[in-house]
This record gives sequence, C-alpha cells and structure tokens, in this order.
Amino acid sequence: MDQTSISATYMRGGTSKGVFLRADALPADPALRDRILLRILGSPDPYGQQMDGMGGATSSTSKAMVIARSSSPEHDIDYWFGQVAIDRPVVDWSGNCGNLTSAVGPFAIAQGLVDAPENGFAAIRMRHAGMNVTILSHVPMKDGAVVEDGDFELDGVTFPAAEIVVEFLEPGRGESSHDGLFPTGSLIDVVDIPGIGKIEMTMMNAGNPTVFVEAGSLGLRGNEMLPEINSDTSILKELETVRAHAAVCMGLAATHAEASQVRLHTPKLAFVARPVSYVASNGKLIASTSVDLNARITSMGKLHHAMTGTGAIALSVAAAIPGTLVQRILGAPMTRIGFGHPSGTMSVGAEVQSDNGHWKVNKAVMSRSARRLMEGVVFVPSRLFEETL
Repeated sequence: MDQTSISATYMRGGTSKGVFLRADALPADPALRDRILLRILGSPDPYGQQMDGMGGATSSTSKAMVIARSSSPEHDIDYWFGQVAIDRPVVDWSGNCGNLTSAVGPFAIAQGLVDAPENGFAAIRMRHAGMNVTILSHVPMKDGAVVEDGDFELDGVTFPAAEIVVEFLEPGRGESSHDGLFPTGSLIDVVDIPGIGKIEMTMMNAGNPTVFVEAGSLGLRGNEMLPEINSDTSILKELETVRAHAAVCMGLAATHAEASQVRLHTPKLAFVARPVSYVASNGKLIASTSVDLNARITSMGKLHHAMTGTGAIALSVAAAIPGTLVQRILGAPMTRIGFGHPSGTMSVGAEVQSDNGHWKVNKAVMSRSARRLMEGVVFVPSRLFEETL
C-alpha cells in the first residue's frame, strides 16, 4: 500500500477545529510523529491553503490533539496539544488550546478512555501533560452518550450546542521551566523595543503564556476587525515584534528570531481597550455599554477571529488582580468580566487570592461547546514511515 491509515476524529471545540488522535495510534518517536501530523494537516504549504490535508488554513483550524489514559493517579487522561504551522514544517507543542480543550473530554468518553455516568455530567480530570496543568471538564451525558446538541450559544460558532463547563485549576503555575504567574516578577513591565519605543506590558502565565498591551500604545483602538489588521503587513510585523520581545523577557525564547521562527504558538499577544462600539463579524452591534472592555488577540501571526480560550482565561485572571494593565483599564478588580472580540462577546471568571503579596489563581472558568464532525481514519503516504529520521 502506498498510503497508511490512522484512526482519527475531526472535532470542533469552542471556536476551533482540529484532528484528535489517540496517543497509541501514533509513533513514539517525536520526529516521526510530528512529520505525520504535518502531513495529516497538509503542512508545510507554500500556497497557504493546506489543500492536501485536513487543516483549514487558519490558526483556528490547523490543530492536533493527542490523548491517552493518564499516567498520573490524580488524573483520568493526559493530552498534548500541537499547533501546526501552515507554511513551515513546525508543530509547536509549547502551549494549550482552550477551545479544543472542551472537546478532549467528549473524545475520551467516545473512545472508552474514561468511565462516564449514564446520565448527568461526567467530571473528567484532564492533565495537559506538556504544561503539567489540570483542567476539570464537565461533560453532559444522556443514556450513556455525550450530549452534543443543545441550546448553548457561543459567539463565533454558527449553531447552538450543549454547554461544557471547563475549569482551569491553578492556571497560573505556567510552564514547568518558567513557574510563576508573572515570570518577570512584575505586574507591569516597560519594554523598550527598537523601532517601536517603550511599551507597557503585563506578561503572565495563565492558560497559556500571554502578553497584554494597551491598544492605544500601538496606535490601535481595540475594536479592530480581521480585514483591517490581517491585510496590513506593517501592523502584523509590529505585533509580532512586540510578541517576540516579550517572549525573551518571559524566558520563553533566547532571541527574538527564535521566538518568531520556532516559538510560534506562545506567548500570545493581546491588545485591550476601554469599550468602544463596533459591528461584529456576523453583523451584530456590540455596544460599548454591553461589555467591560474590548480585547483582541493574535494567533500564529494573525488576528484571531474570536478569542482563544486560553487568552480568555488569562484575561480573566489579569482582570481580577490589582495592578495589572488589564485591571487598570477596567478601573477596579473584577472576578467576572464580559468582553468584546471580533465575533461578538464572551464572559469568563477567575478566583484569585493573595498570599503574602504573591498572587495565586485557584481556578478560572469558562463555558464552551464541542461536537464530533467526522470520525474514521486519515491517510498519509506510507513512505513517511520509511524516510530517515
């Protein structure tokens, strides 16, 4: 055979889509595994379309989730998230996808990796094995199967579905090698960036390593839409420059060039502003009086069409802690906020506490939905398994 089949499920989780695979369906060798995942998604593609793969040619649709029974007695399952670059041969395992995290529990139940009740809710303790953080997912069940249809609406997703409540437990622990909610030790840093100037930032580990800047400091309003940002190469270059410098400050990359070449997925860069009215991508008016602030976030070098799940988690944590840039814009600490993004609005909350001047995040909570779109096998050329590693 010139092609090899691999069991897989194509799922939507939140405002993202990706290919879900069991860990035992993939080779143990990391280099071979990544080569196979790149081929499954259709990368690298110099045309930028991922035409010969399952990817959808955007950061929100070029993703892979790998799931296994947990090796930890405190967890039900382990999972790894890979952000697959579209135009280069890179699978970035450095962070998480909060949106697709909502689909991990349903996948694990459908695959028989965890036990679930006949009815009610399955409370699944999941570990992002790469970041060593715990997420508790509450998956609705009926007659022994995951409930996927429902009336929960999520801006950025066309059809309603069943609500899945996802709790990120102690999300401020960050990466094992860069522990700490605020890796620089400051709630706000001023970073002098060549060609741009001094930019105030809140750099934090919560959900994913995330950087917050005030929109006005970059000459932006905070209510920009995708065409305005993603069609302007100069703005995108400036945003990436800011992100790359922050990555070095956070200890996530040795150089700015490294951050832009191989550390593509994290840290995320978000710009926030006081509420300003705008029309969302579906034509809905988002009035300034309906949200607490406006937020935009970049993903893989482009403005995200909604808000990343982990970006929402980080935003909620920053909103709850006095002295962050986000809290300063809000005017007062808030444990639950509603914010505007390009596809509409979102609500998210966080529980934080101060321990002798050090902030700790107990949990951050958001609601998402997930649905299986297709399950079966994906095909990759058999020669991938034979090439020299």
